[in-house]
Amino acid sequence: MIPRTDPNFLAACRGDLPADLAFDNARVVNVFTRTVEEARVGVFQGRLCAVSDGPLQAARTVDLGGRFLAPGLIDAHMHIESTMLLPREFVALAAPHATTGVVLDPHEIANVLGLPGIRLLMDASDALPMHILYAAPSCVPSSAFEHSGARLEAADLRPLFDDPRVIALAEMMNFPGVVHADSAVLDKLRLGHERGTIDGHAPGLSGRALGAYAGSGISSDHECTTPEEAREKIARGLRVFLREGSAAHNLEALVPVVNDRNAARFCFCTDDRHPDDLQRDGHIDHAIRTAVRLGLDPVTALAMGSLHVAEHYGLHDLGAIAPGKSADLFVFEDLADIRPTAVYWQGEHVAQNGNPTPELTRRLDQGTPQPDDTFARGSVHLPEGFGEDTLALPAQPGAEAVRVIVADPHQLWTEEEHHPPRVEDGHFVADPDRDLLKMGVVARHAPEPGGGNGGSGGGGGVGLGFVRGFGFRNAALASTVGHDAHNLALVGDNDRDMHHAALALRDAGGGQCVVRDGRVLALLPLPIAGLLSDQPASTVIDQQRALLDAARAIGCAMDDPFMPLSFLSLPVIPRLKLTDLGLIDVDAQRVVPLVPGPGSG
Repeated sequence: MIPRTDPNFLAACRGDLPADLAFDNARVVNVFTRTVEEARVGVFQGRLCAVSDGPLQAARTVDLGGRFLAPGLIDAHMHIESTMLLPREFVALAAPHATTGVVLDPHEIANVLGLPGIRLLMDASDALPMHILYAAPSCVPSSAFEHSGARLEAADLRPLFDDPRVIALAEMMNFPGVVHADSAVLDKLRLGHERGTIDGHAPGLSGRALGAYAGSGISSDHECTTPEEAREKIARGLRVFLREGSAAHNLEALVPVVNDRNAARFCFCTDDRHPDDLQRDGHIDHAIRTAVRLGLDPVTALAMGSLHVAEHYGLHDLGAIAPGKSADLFVFEDLADIRPTAVYWQGEHVAQNGNPTPELTRRLDQGTPQPDDTFARGSVHLPEGFGEDTLALPAQPGAEAVRVIVADPHQLWTEEEHHPPRVEDGHFVADPDRDLLKMGVVARHAPEPGGGNGGSGGGGGVGLGFVRGFGFRNAALASTVGHDAHNLALVGDNDRDMHHAALALRDAGGGQCVVRDGRVLALLPLPIAGLLSDQPASTVIDQQRALLDAARAIGCAMDDPFMPLSFLSLPVIPRLKLTDLGLIDVDAQRVVPLVPGPGSG
């Protein structure tokens, strides 16, 4: 893309040189004024050089015939690892949905592999036709209540900011550490202040504690689930990212909060998006369509998906249709149902009618070769002596109830219930008649000595408990995607199938599977860090569909049980979670026993 100060670019802006490309008869969505204007739009060497109602000379002209032209869309916060795709495959899926930019937080792969994992993703995204930007992971591990494969301190993160693609310190999930001034957390915040924006993650935080969190300089939050929470956070100066992903669906609750007075305080993000959802339903364009259906003004929604993100991160080249901006654009026909028909990145035609163009395919094929990922394979290590008996839960005499995690397929929050246990042969066991299944989280990172310079982690054991919401019987599910430490998560009604599922994923190098009667019904291999596939997007989508078909075949009550399963071990989102250390009361920030007793909650 040509520099803004290049004399030839300025000549093209003046009209003394012809544009390379012009869009005629366009209805331009002006996200600055939140209006639609009839105009001609010119592109010169990747930048917009004109938005005018007068004549425009160009080497090539596209007549839009009155169709709408809007700025390309930017996801304000996303973990590409949740797509299970390498960056090249992600771009091929996302570009047709008008995604021209993303801000990625690679803390998933960082929790497994540390800095080498982050650099693997950055190297794999180099030179791809999308603005792929990064936020340096602030919480590896996410808390003291799990064992991850790495530990990153401020000194480890500092070199990342030497890369201009790193524009922020990613979501600060350790909000207790911020509020109570933990020294290691403050070191990371200082680094964020020096080098860029600081993003937040503070579910349910309110009052004076929220004041301390915002007062530290953290600028955003994507964990709001209620209108009251969103209103309080924007009133305290945070920008709220409205999240609509595959796991969390927050738009229905939060869109009514947005109005003409406060719209500038909101952006869209997906956080976590599965590949089939991305291909079928869309990306930020899906969030915009959903918000419009819920009553949001379409032009305001488009501004939230473009300009507001660019302003939040200081991305002065992106986010609008105006002279000097990157020529990231998309065409659509109906403001009430915004569906991209043509997409341009830096003036290059990358998608048409929902498919990559030959130009995009050539760019992807000629892009940066896939870096060596040998070190990222073979990352699933089960504890020494791990066997079926490792999953047994000895009963406690006289126990009248056990704590049970209640999973919600549409939210990351869980609830805690107490239920009478089922006891067989002196052990607590699952009771599928009451949808009371056993859950296990098995530490899968190899213990390593040392630390620093990318952080070594590992260690841990096996946490066991019970969960409701999955509804199947005579089977087990397993996943090495288990936010954020990505230990091995298991759910089942019998130890044999759970053990067999764990072994299947160890042998595959990671992934997700369904097991019944000791037989693997479906397997989605994720050999790169136990998080990413090395296959084309079409193959991954087919494998995922087969996996979900198998989940339905065992009677699972959830459309996609693997997304909620992956968050049941995340000890930074309330309420009750399970890690390799055991059951975690997230609100109280402590490990709690399976059997509640006096003083234990």
